[in-house]
Amino acid sequence: MEPVLRETCSVKRGDFATAGSVSAGFKHKAKQLGLDVKLVRMLSVAAYESELNLVIHSLGGRLTLEVYADRLVLKSEDNGPGIPDIPLAMQEGWSTAPEDIRAMGFGAGMGLPNMKRQSDNFSIASSPGGTTIIMEFLLDRTEKPVS
Repeated sequence: MEPVLRETCSVKRGDFATAGSVSAGFKHKAKQLGLDVKLVRMLSVAAYESELNLVIHSLGGRLTLEVYADRLVLKSEDNGPGIPDIPLAMQEGWSTAPEDIRAMGFGAGMGLPNMKRQSDNFSIASSPGGTTIIMEFLLDRTEKPVS
């Protein structure tokens, strides 16, 4: 099934001046679509964490938002060194951010765990040359009755 909307934006390495603008644009788009407030917040957090990871850890990449009838898909693709130990990188507080980045208030090691926590489905694949992260957010946020 083809998405009803697809938007792809480039993210530059080290571009802290515009960091957050792509995720803010995705948040605005989700609000325009009239999506649930909780879903908009979840998407916003995951998109921001993804965008900052691209700025900090990659050689540049892109974020893509796809809107389907039943879900949103956020994809982060980068050119970079890859993540040699994904289970370690998924641990809260673990970071490879250099000290100058940490001094700016970034690189606390919460990016990947926050992306996973915010999304309904999360997958990550990495090798030397790049990392791809795919997050799905289900549009039906209603709670199912307990039977």
